[in-house]
Amino acid sequence: MMSMSQEKLGNAVNLTFQQIQKYERGANRLSASKLYMFSHLLDVPISFFFDDLPSDVVEQALAPEEFAPEMHEESEALEQEARELVEAYYTIKDRRIRFLMRDLVRGFSGTKRTRARKAT
Repeated sequence: MMSMSQEKLGNAVNLTFQQIQKYERGANRLSASKLYMFSHLLDVPISFFFDDLPSDVVEQALAPEEFAPEMHEESEALEQEARELVEAYYTIKDRRIRFLMRDLVRGFSGTKRTRARKAT
């Protein structure tokens, strides 16, 4: 698991060992994709990289709704709107009318109709 050298780890993710050292020191930010690659290569969960964080840092970390409350509120409103739309859609008993409504919404949204392909 941890017996990999900085050079070997760097080569595996197409980085120099100097870049790996900068990540270790915190001089460079680490993208989520690189973090995922490192966790996969080192055979550790992503949480492994956060195990040594001081508890006060973890306690001060903002939850998504605290970080951008307006985005969280908008997301909740959109989810509620989608639920109401789906519920109303499925109360339409006539299948043809439901499909016409679906196609109408697709037309307004600019999305294309997709068809399942039959196996040949």
